[in-house]
Amino acid sequence: MRNVDPEVAARVRSEARRLAELRPGKAIELRIPPYTAVQLGTVDGGPTHRRGTPPTVVEMDSDTFLSLVDRRLTWQQALQTHQVSASGAHADLTDLFS
Repeated sequence: MRNVDPEVAARVRSEARRLAELRPGKAIELRIPPYTAVQLGTVDGGPTHRRGTPPTVVEMDSDTFLSLVDRRLTWQQALQTHQVSASGAHADLTDLFS
């Protein structure tokens, strides 16, 4: 089992909730294990998924997530260095991290 840092957990959950408020919807699942997973909408208000895991899934560790939030890492850098796993038609989250 991973060692969970309560301060990191609180910050990751707070920032993930903020992103979900910025982009409400259920087309994309953003996962930051072991801390949280949130569902996001698309930039253009595209499809809404209703059951199970959405067709677009983005996953990263907490260090990568916080680096993106703090602008120490760009979305493109995270993808190029394989720090983010992103699959599905709406997996580009550049606008949320710029």
